[in-house]
Amino acid sequence: MNAYSQIKNITVYTVLLFSFLCFQLKAHSFTKNELCFYNSYDMVVAKDGSGDYSSIQAAIDNCKSYPYDRITIFVKAGIYHEKITVYQWNPQITIIGENKENTIIQYNDYFDSINLGRNSTFHTPTLQIDGNDCVLKNLTIKNTAGEVGQAIALTVNANRVKVEDCNIIGNQDTLFLSGEGFKHYFKDCFIEGTTDYIFGQATAVFENCTLHTKADSYITAASTDKNTAYGFVFLNCQLTATKNATKVYLGRPWRIHAKTVFLNCSMGDFILAEGWHDWKKKESHTTSFYAEYKSKGSGASVENRVSWSHQLTEDEAKKYTLSTILSAENEYTNWYHN
Repeated sequence: MNAYSQIKNITVYTVLLFSFLCFQLKAHSFTKNELCFYNSYDMVVAKDGSGDYSSIQAAIDNCKSYPYDRITIFVKAGIYHEKITVYQWNPQITIIGENKENTIIQYNDYFDSINLGRNSTFHTPTLQIDGNDCVLKNLTIKNTAGEVGQAIALTVNANRVKVEDCNIIGNQDTLFLSGEGFKHYFKDCFIEGTTDYIFGQATAVFENCTLHTKADSYITAASTDKNTAYGFVFLNCQLTATKNATKVYLGRPWRIHAKTVFLNCSMGDFILAEGWHDWKKKESHTTSFYAEYKSKGSGASVENRVSWSHQLTEDEAKKYTLSTILSAENEYTNWYHN
């Protein structure tokens, strides 16, 4: 066989193989999600072993330390019974669940089970984020210990962390937001608990979130630092409750310089008319900042709020924007839009 014939045969075989592969791809008809597996994610976690890892922690442990570029971990639907840490040397990690209803991370540590003294609470989280610039999306994060005291579902101890379209579920101390000067952004999330179920010293904006209270208690317990301009800010949120919760406060000061503001939020009649509690810290009447703007619903009893809380004017309310509260100098100016 001469060289020309050999080249001709190779060409024919190549065309036939290409045609066969095209037919197979067309027959398979990849879905949008399947194409994303191959093009968008650095790692895939699956309980059934069909991914790169079968546990979320294993994927995190195999991420590059201090990466130059974002690392995205896709988590297929399943119940992941894990106690997970995203370490300080793991910044820029995005963890995306297949969907929040069926991609569930859960664990059951609580204060007494840890038994490490008065600070045992801080060792209980199901998921702890210590790496800056991390993103969580489409996940349910649970502490399943039940009504046994302090039991954190999610701790964020890092800067510029975004949590979007997630369920964060627990009882007492569900969500802990730590770090002096740290800023966090929660969007379209469902957050559930009993006592002080959103607490900590960081600045955090909650936009279009649902806060669901399961017992007579306090929604927030901020410990804002004295020189921090903003603490917890709730924008256009829905406050809901179970039938068991009929006497609920918007917040109380874990530390006396606590700052918490609700703007354009809807509140049911389970919110007490006085709105806020001082935790028997009378000095907080002058040092804390508790405020509302255009609260709606049967729980928006403006005229009966405690005298040391505030109703913002329109001009004051205009200062409570994402760019004002969350923007940082340098390249992270609009990190919350990522």
